[in-house]
Amino acid sequence: MQQLLYLEIPTPNTDSVRSWLRDRFAAPVGDKQLTPDGFTISDRPADPTSETSAPQLCVFVWSLQRTTYLKAFRWSERAVKGESQILQTLTQQIRDAFPYTYSQPPAIAPGTSIFESLASQYPLTVKYFQQFPNGEYDLNRVYWWEQRWRESVKNPQQPKQVIYRESNSSNPSNPQSIPAAIAESTKPEYDLIYLGGALGVIHAAMMAKLGYRVCLVERLIFGRMNREWNISRAEFEGLVEFGLFTQAEFESIILCEYVDGFNKFFDGNNSSHLKADVLHTPTVLNVAINSNKLLHICGAKLREYGGEIIDQTEFEKVIVHGDRVTIKARNLTNDQHVEITGRMLVDAMGSASAIAQQINYGQAFDSVCPTVGAVLEGIGPDVWDATYGDVLFSHGDISRGRQLIWELFPGDGKEMAVYLFHYHQVHPENPGSMLDLYEDFFTILPEYRRCDMDKLVWKKATFGYIPGHFSINANSRRIAFDRLLGIGDAASLQSPLVFTGFGSLVRNLPRLTTLLDTALKHDLLAADDLEQISAYQSNIAVTWLFSKGMMVPTGKHLPPERINSMLNIFFGVMADQPQAVSDRFIKDRLGWLMFNRLAVIAATKNPALIAWIWEMAGAGEMTKWLGSYAAFTGSAIANALLGGWLPQSLRRLQPWIEAKSPKLWLRLLAYS
Repeated sequence: MQQLLYLEIPTPNTDSVRSWLRDRFAAPVGDKQLTPDGFTISDRPADPTSETSAPQLCVFVWSLQRTTYLKAFRWSERAVKGESQILQTLTQQIRDAFPYTYSQPPAIAPGTSIFESLASQYPLTVKYFQQFPNGEYDLNRVYWWEQRWRESVKNPQQPKQVIYRESNSSNPSNPQSIPAAIAESTKPEYDLIYLGGALGVIHAAMMAKLGYRVCLVERLIFGRMNREWNISRAEFEGLVEFGLFTQAEFESIILCEYVDGFNKFFDGNNSSHLKADVLHTPTVLNVAINSNKLLHICGAKLREYGGEIIDQTEFEKVIVHGDRVTIKARNLTNDQHVEITGRMLVDAMGSASAIAQQINYGQAFDSVCPTVGAVLEGIGPDVWDATYGDVLFSHGDISRGRQLIWELFPGDGKEMAVYLFHYHQVHPENPGSMLDLYEDFFTILPEYRRCDMDKLVWKKATFGYIPGHFSINANSRRIAFDRLLGIGDAASLQSPLVFTGFGSLVRNLPRLTTLLDTALKHDLLAADDLEQISAYQSNIAVTWLFSKGMMVPTGKHLPPERINSMLNIFFGVMADQPQAVSDRFIKDRLGWLMFNRLAVIAATKNPALIAWIWEMAGAGEMTKWLGSYAAFTGSAIANALLGGWLPQSLRRLQPWIEAKSPKLWLRLLAYS
């Protein structure tokens, strides 16, 4: 028996594919015989009375992950006559009959609920969201977020305009024409205005602690999160050392701390050298945080330090003056207009940020992880030991043009947070759908972990678009405009592999806070000054090639096992290394020597790896990556030569340099 063909057919309707194979496909040669799941093709024997069996080709389909898969096997040592022609014809015709399709969510008709409007297209999503405590509200949030995301990527050359200037003077950081706006001169009410109350409130509390007048504007009821957060103790300690949290407060927000985390990718269709052992990461995302409690603690501290929180208020536009910014917003409870002034604005609105889209000419993000999931109870100890977590796991191959990946984190008591996501290249025709992914989630969760869906207790919906950007260097993406600065997902600040925006922001918060404090003290609030506060790291930029290798380009057909093969290579190599290597890699702390060593080992293990990445990323992206690698190398050389003594020397010279040239000091501080 020999496998000759393996295809992913991008449709959940396996019965229609089965019927097409049986009734519509006409083999160019051979004798076609129907089977329950496909057909066989045999050579017509020259002598019907001969007892020698004719060579036979067997084609069949099956369903997994709400997707259809097809395989063709030869049941003999000798090839069927015209075998290559049969397989080529089958591949072409079945792809023509079942092409990639990218559905649009239906419009919400006036007077109908979100459940009524989505029931026909997303029946399981509607069924189980009705069982969540705030299901209708949360499903409306999913729908709103998807519509906002789709709108932002539909026509990237003409992003929605939300930034205005008081005068007609041009802005060198953004050549787009910005209409003039007139506003009365007034002293700013605040030093900092934050838009977005999730990651934004953590940074806002830190700045308020330093004595700045801070106002936070949140579209939702403050403290309500649609994601859970996981981190390691070592990463969170930075906030304790800074003084924002006490050790006791940190312990109080821990829901669960698991013993070990697993990373494993499906390898049932991989050749033996492309299989891998489980990668154990016991100190990666192993602490589950009570996100709502964390936000409320930060909110209380923000108010304690003199800050203000204005929630249920939607940002509409910002006017940039010479000495301040004016925020125009709308209170969603009474539809009243709100106006706030401050020295500068911090954009923490995440992937829904219209500010990030405008200052990057509508191309703020190159990639995204649509992520859906739930906090639930009911997966028993016979299925999963709650002292362990799944950090990254796949149970099947490419599904409808996406490699689906699961995460499972133990939570409070018997609760678990389960996520399903995929790495996705942003494309106007195929922006990535959370609603489609939720229908997958509710359909295939029992495939991932044995469970009776109707016996699960649904506690909370968790979802979001986590964006990413392929950085060539520190200036390849704008995070700032005069008096405007992006942080978190709005600045594409996250790990390229596990897309943990929370962990990435926490790791960078002390540095970002120090830089912003310096900029505010010296009124260095022009775009080129605020760009120095970027959390760009050359080692993170260079690892973007790995995440690009996990994305199926829109409309492209890859061997279904390809991405799992690549993931098994990378994670298999790390599984053979000391635990500290994978810990540093996933937490964005891998150095130049270790990166190159792992890359050489991976390429040696599978010489086709570079060709695979080239096929998926394309020549243009590979060229960009070489630029990132050159920057990474330069940074490593500079660090080797200067890293030991320069930072200490700069600290000794700080009073003199900062007094003489604050602008120079900000730049030195950013690169030290």
